[in-house]
Amino acid sequence: MSFLTIGHRGMMGVEPENTLRSFARAEREGLDVIELDLHLSKDGALVVMHDADVDRTTDGTGPIADRTLAELRELDAGDGERVPVFEEIVDAVRAPLQAEIKDAAAARALADVLRARDLTARVEVISFHDEALATVSRLLPGVRTALVAEHYGIDVVDRARAVGASALSLDIRRLTLELVERAHTAGLRVLGWTVNTHDQLRLSRGLGLDGVVTDFPEIRRAVRFTA
Repeated sequence: MSFLTIGHRGMMGVEPENTLRSFARAEREGLDVIELDLHLSKDGALVVMHDADVDRTTDGTGPIADRTLAELRELDAGDGERVPVFEEIVDAVRAPLQAEIKDAAAARALADVLRARDLTARVEVISFHDEALATVSRLLPGVRTALVAEHYGIDVVDRARAVGASALSLDIRRLTLELVERAHTAGLRVLGWTVNTHDQLRLSRGLGLDGVVTDFPEIRRAVRFTA
């Protein structure tokens, strides 16, 4: 398998994160996969946003879960962009997707959409929440999943296997060659985040990672020089 570059929240280093504009930019720049984040609105829509609150990325305040989709649509998500839902991203870009469940309650709703629209081949479900991955795998046998972790030890490999994940997406600042080799021996792919400099990219290649998550298109273009 080739070395993957994954667009973080679209291409958040150059566009408003988790917006249609950001996802379109990631596809235009040739990223292999596009990553996005999911929460549930008050009325059960799969809202694409990273934080549980709208404060940081929009001109509104308060929790996503306290607003209906119609109310969320009224917010400015950056440069005039509106808060999208998962189904819109599926239709707007053709690239493979990584859908990160930020709120474990979104697992069932995501599984329903993936099943209804036959998206299991195109969408890999990822999460920091072990139980969310286990729920999706139970509801949708055969779906690809990846466990995300920031504060972790060597046991993260066992955690991933326990929930049936096929990959790990890990904070590169804690990654070691020992962990990568153990994960590969267990049949897991290993992705590193967030890789935004050439030094971080060279480290990723030296560790033998299978891909990186990045905010910037320059990293995609630099990959061929670090093989």
